[in-house]
Amino acid sequence: MQWTPNVTVAAIAERDGHFLLVEENADNHVVFNQPAGHLEKNETLIEAIKREVMEETAWEFEPESLIGVYLYPNPHVDIIYLRFCFYGVCNQHFPELPLAGEIFRTVWMSKAEIESNRTSMRSPMVLQCINDYLAGKRYPLDLLNHYIAAG
Repeated sequence: MQWTPNVTVAAIAERDGHFLLVEENADNHVVFNQPAGHLEKNETLIEAIKREVMEETAWEFEPESLIGVYLYPNPHVDIIYLRFCFYGVCNQHFPELPLAGEIFRTVWMSKAEIESNRTSMRSPMVLQCINDYLAGKRYPLDLLNHYIAAG
């Protein structure tokens, strides 16, 4: 039987030793997460991460590298995520824009604050992605290819 994971993108943005996170409602719990979301049909991974960061944080995000690809079976629901995590910079903020869906607010947290709030993170991938970023893991964006069918 064929199985299909849920493809998601996530962003690591760091400013003065603090990481951009969103506080959101997920599965009826208030949690913190990187700006993240699902890849939409006919969208590249780069387009998806730029869109998700803008929708969830009102920050313009420019990805610079891929941090890693993570397969995560969510133990709370019968869903397995395939997450592409990107590092990039937040160039411009548009505070007048509303935040998407279940997002309450954006916050900038230090790694120590994230670790002390470990049980409030949406998944262990939040800290894993930050640890991989801090360990220097960076892969070029041209590793990703998007083919458009000839029409």
